[in-house]
Amino acid sequence: MGRKFVDCRAFPSQMNCSIAISADSEGELLEAAVQHAVAVHGHQDTPELRQQLKGIIKDGMPSEEAPSRAA
Repeated sequence: MGRKFVDCRAFPSQMNCSIAISADSEGELLEAAVQHAVAVHGHQDTPELRQQLKGIIKDGMPSEEAPSRAA
């Protein structure tokens, strides 16, 4: 099993956050990404937020280049 990551640059944000989070499991990664979204960006922990975050989980490690932002 390889690493998975979420790159905050791929998620729409007014603050243009550049944080990337990686973990060995999707569950661990999702929990960390939800905590970041709530604490830093002020989102509510909802099923919709979790679905959006699941949609930007990628295999491997983040690139140095910014990914396209989701609409």
